[in-house]
Amino acid sequence: MTIASATPAFCQGIQYFGKALPGFEKYGQQPAIASSQSAIASPSDPAAVFQTVLAADALRYLTLQVTASKASGHPGGFASIAEAIASLVMLGHKNIITEVGHHAPGFYSNMFLDRSLEDMGIATVEQMGERFREMHGLLGHLSGQIPGLLNPAGPLGQGQHFAMAGALLHRDVLFPVTIGDGGIGEPYVMSSIGHFHTAYPEVTNFLPILVWNGYSQEHHSMVSTKSNQEMIAYWEGNGFEEIILVNAKDYDDANQPGDYVDSTQFSWEKRLEFTQAVLEATDKAAKSAMSGKLTVLIVKQLKGAGVHKRGAQSHNLYPGDTLEKDYIVSALKTRALSPEAWELVRTNFERSAGGPASHQVVTEKELPLTDLGELPLEEFPVKGEKKVATTAMGALVAYVGQKDPNFIVSNADGNAASGINNINIALKIIHPTPDEIYFQQPKGQVYEPLSEDACAGLAASLALFGARTLWCSYESFAINGLPIWQTVTQAMAELRHPTPATITLFTAGALEQGRNGWTHQRPEIENYFAAMMRNGNIFPLFPADANSIQVCYDWALSTKNKGITITASKSPLPVRTTFEQTRQALQDGGVVLHESGGSKKVVFAVIGDMTLIPVFDAAAHLEDEGIGVRIVSVINPRRLYRPDDTAWQTCTAADSHFLDDEGFEKLFGGNALIGVTGGSSAMLEPIMLRSNSKRDTFAWKRGETAASAGHIMAFNGLTAEALAKRAVELVG
Repeated sequence: MTIASATPAFCQGIQYFGKALPGFEKYGQQPAIASSQSAIASPSDPAAVFQTVLAADALRYLTLQVTASKASGHPGGFASIAEAIASLVMLGHKNIITEVGHHAPGFYSNMFLDRSLEDMGIATVEQMGERFREMHGLLGHLSGQIPGLLNPAGPLGQGQHFAMAGALLHRDVLFPVTIGDGGIGEPYVMSSIGHFHTAYPEVTNFLPILVWNGYSQEHHSMVSTKSNQEMIAYWEGNGFEEIILVNAKDYDDANQPGDYVDSTQFSWEKRLEFTQAVLEATDKAAKSAMSGKLTVLIVKQLKGAGVHKRGAQSHNLYPGDTLEKDYIVSALKTRALSPEAWELVRTNFERSAGGPASHQVVTEKELPLTDLGELPLEEFPVKGEKKVATTAMGALVAYVGQKDPNFIVSNADGNAASGINNINIALKIIHPTPDEIYFQQPKGQVYEPLSEDACAGLAASLALFGARTLWCSYESFAINGLPIWQTVTQAMAELRHPTPATITLFTAGALEQGRNGWTHQRPEIENYFAAMMRNGNIFPLFPADANSIQVCYDWALSTKNKGITITASKSPLPVRTTFEQTRQALQDGGVVLHESGGSKKVVFAVIGDMTLIPVFDAAAHLEDEGIGVRIVSVINPRRLYRPDDTAWQTCTAADSHFLDDEGFEKLFGGNALIGVTGGSSAMLEPIMLRSNSKRDTFAWKRGETAASAGHIMAFNGLTAEALAKRAVELVG
């Protein structure tokens, strides 16, 4: 193929074109990726090296122009890793993940060059600039809605979870993940990789790529003072077998000061030499990772290489940093390519990996799921023996794991402590030391790092990538894993295809943790979920008992693109509901557990299982005084919002069902309404918004050391006496 001289249509909007670079006549006449191939033939091929330089400059140019078009966004960090991204594409690797949300405009540029963005109507550079940082366009940080991109990216310390999830599910695919040297200061990255590698030593087909550019956002990174040997030792000390470091300083012939330099300032010959080193190192690292070695690629190059500024000043564009600004213009002109070079880069990127990433990467297709058949639900008799709800659910979880080999359960604090040791017995804790006492062995489906971030991270990422999972946690400690879980649920709401809901089980609530004191009593986490319910795809569930929890889990498994939290006690409690009652409650939001007549009607809207105990006692007091009582177990509070209260219309797999006014009145209409919860009163908001009765709430205040759940409830005012007294006051 001979490159045409006319300006390609996709270049519409490019501000500046340059002249052909030295060697174009020799190395730029044919794409380095042949028409029948999906990667270059050799990383040492001079034509491949030459065209990789063009690709790196194209990425830098687009990144700077698109951010400057809005005087907003982050060009500097991505610019320092452009050669490595270009190398990955030239080598045929497109399942590229990032930990760094600030690299978004660079990743969009990558997707533009390989035509992935055409799937969202972006075909020209002009259109890319118009839709950058706009609604229904290219948002400031990576999202689940951008064609060809595998993962969302916002908070630091998360991207590696997605790479490891992809590697676990697709053993024959490489998942590179760029990690900023600001992010490497977060403890989550190394700790999560360390536990994953111990649990799955054979799964090494993920490749961390450290963007070692000396700066973290607006200042020097905390690892900027490390020597090369110290950085290598750091990765070695964390279990990496192959550490490959390419240092731009080794190729600098421009006498740049400092340990971090800009390769675009080198002579043309040294630029080619540096790029060849990165291309060969990337190829070596990819092959090492795919061959069973835990491998890291480190590229040491100054932040902002090849864009408008260097160092921390290159991180962000501010108002005034427009396409007309002199240093923006100068940088764009310096990076400008000829029309022929643009066409060459586009052809290589499109051919790489067999086509646009939006048609090739693993998350663009729904992962086939094992058919579970009907879950072996066991319906216990109402008012029979007390049962442990979590144990009842554990039996179903074990069944799911035995049916579905991709299924994992993650738990930082131990399943046995949460009444679900039956999961460990059936599925086995993944551990290099076999021990029958603890039900652990090298091959298992229970993933138990001590970090909630690692627990939530792998479970949620696997769900986003299409697998069934369950993250279990003590309610008290789950907060440490919620940032990644929230990131994934937001991405699920935006995804263009269905994926299993990310499901959690939160046990050992505040009311059960009396002797442990306030360190284990943190039901304020429910504030988090109460706020997230308004997203439209978040469903906190509060089963009433061991029957109810089974139906809740069965329903959760059937849903798509949702975040579902199940909160239950690990104590033996009365069985109050039938399966059918919970099925109805999942549709209506709640179920009536008790109703009596009287001169006035007090309605108790109760969230939780253990909190039902003082409410039933209060009912007996009130009925003795001739006051009628209705007790409603609120199992699915999201159903009790009004449709306009949530953003359900914007969600993939949109769930539009809300209880209508007539149904709400049947459940909660009365002379007085009292909301009762052992957690945050915010979870009662849907009910309190709609009720026209005299009303009040009884909720968690704070923790304290106590001998029993009853003592904790008394400390928080959740007693039968207090409830009955307030009910009498409300009905006059």
